[in-house]
Amino acid sequence: MEEIINIPKFLEEMLNKQYGEKLTKEIIEGYKVKRPVTFRVNTLKTSITEIENKLKEKQIEFENVSWSKETFIIKNSTAKEIENMQMYINGEIYLQSLSSMLPPIILKPQENKDILDMAAAPGGKTTQIAALTQNKAHITACEMNNIRMQRLKYNIEKQGATSVYIMQTDSRRIDDFFSFDQILLDAPCSRKWNFKYQ
Repeated sequence: MEEIINIPKFLEEMLNKQYGEKLTKEIIEGYKVKRPVTFRVNTLKTSITEIENKLKEKQIEFENVSWSKETFIIKNSTAKEIENMQMYINGEIYLQSLSSMLPPIILKPQENKDILDMAAAPGGKTTQIAALTQNKAHITACEMNNIRMQRLKYNIEKQGATSVYIMQTDSRRIDDFFSFDQILLDAPCSRKWNFKYQ
């Protein structure tokens, strides 16, 4: 049975006030669309071909994404089923929404650069940057909340992102001693839009 998502009246009124009736309708429809199970291959630990072969062995149907060769859309398995697979347990893949994969790709992180991830937990974007630069960038990942910071640390270790330095701090108040070549700020709750993935 498909889950019915009801948007609270107060939220709908707030959206209407801020964005207008037409855009509010689009936002609410976006919430109701069931998101596909998606993940990216962690190229720090494995290759795209290896993951494709493992999926085929398990008879898991998948689709590639035109704008990211490391990204897979799963057709006939749930996120829970993927989480029980060894390739997930080993950190060879990372379950992540399509929209959250976009900021690091847009950033175009470069090797041998100092990169700041201002709102890093739980680590999807941070580890993606590490993979895109093959652990050859100097990444500083900031998180204020201790519980979220522990989750960030766990994911960084699991993904083998050895180029990441974690700071438990508000990234807006980092000392002037630090300087960065590239900065990523994907603020929490900024990815609530539904979009076509191809």
